[in-house]
Amino acid sequence: MKHPYLNEEHEIFRKSFRKFLEKEAIPNYERWEEERIIPRSFWMKMGEHGFLCPDLGEEFGGSGGDWGFAVIINEELERVGSGFIGFGLHSDITVPYITAYGNEWQKQRWLPKCTTGEIITAIAMTEPGTGSDLANIKTTAILDGDHYILNGQKTFITNGIHSDLVIVACKTDPNAVPKHKGVSLVVVERDTPGFSRGRKLKKLGLHSQDTAELIFEDCRVPKENLLGEEGKGFTYLMEKLQQERLVVAICAQTASEDMLDDTIEYVKSREAFGKSVSQFQNTQFKIAEMATEIKMGRAFLDQLISNHMAGEQVVTEVSMAKWRLTETARKISIECMQLHGGYGYMEEYKIARRYRDIPVASIYAGTNEIMKKIIAKNLGL
Repeated sequence: MKHPYLNEEHEIFRKSFRKFLEKEAIPNYERWEEERIIPRSFWMKMGEHGFLCPDLGEEFGGSGGDWGFAVIINEELERVGSGFIGFGLHSDITVPYITAYGNEWQKQRWLPKCTTGEIITAIAMTEPGTGSDLANIKTTAILDGDHYILNGQKTFITNGIHSDLVIVACKTDPNAVPKHKGVSLVVVERDTPGFSRGRKLKKLGLHSQDTAELIFEDCRVPKENLLGEEGKGFTYLMEKLQQERLVVAICAQTASEDMLDDTIEYVKSREAFGKSVSQFQNTQFKIAEMATEIKMGRAFLDQLISNHMAGEQVVTEVSMAKWRLTETARKISIECMQLHGGYGYMEEYKIARRYRDIPVASIYAGTNEIMKKIIAKNLGL
């Protein structure tokens, strides 16, 4: 299927990036899964070749391309493995907060190193007692002279161990009414006094993806590290969640496509009862059903990407795509594992890793239950 938002230049870029991954990522990915982290050296190689923050302007070290290049990067990384989601988090989720809401001093200070991999970013929203309900976060940042005094704990933070720059959602006015009016965003740098890492979290899947707890104990953050205006943090988060959820949908769709391709190849080569598994009617029906659902998902997703790149507000549709495509990917992982038979449960087969990695996509970036609430509300219910 031809993607309406891509042209020949994008496809040349895809071939170049795929060649890079074949050399630098694919031979090492299993080891990174075992080591439970992707090394900073790979981040630096990504930056060196222009594969971080490609849509940033040339004045910040980016190539100034459209978001189609970012889509390609997310797709190709996902085809290797879901453990690479931290790169999309950095380039397409966290850095855009700085470009949209940062002042010129902040942009010049941080963005050039974000494109080289010298600065790895994270965004800290979730807390041990607060998930999707961002208005009720407990982390506080109280102004004391020239510094905010930050106290609280964050968990499930993507890039938590590697991160050099963390955008922290916090309450600068804990008594604000309504509660979301007290939320602000402050940027915490790696060596800030009072900032420490908690556990590197052990997860069911996404083994190579760096996820950690972050702890702020009387952490003194310079007031010039406030991102945007005080009390506007909740609004900023809502404005940027469209792209975050679209990235999740892109990765889920790509994973489904990759799982189907692998399974088709497997059932053609695997024999049972004197013929290939692909010749059994049950196999053919299952493959046909999955292929149809995946193709329909791609058509909807491509239209959304085009709309998003055109600057349209498609929050309702992105919420639909996020929940539907992540649920589809979870279902595809189960069906494809079954078609692999006993081998599908073996670690050396990619489908086993997919089976572990896929389910969390229905939880992060807002649970799928929250997506349905957004859809219902926007439909006037």
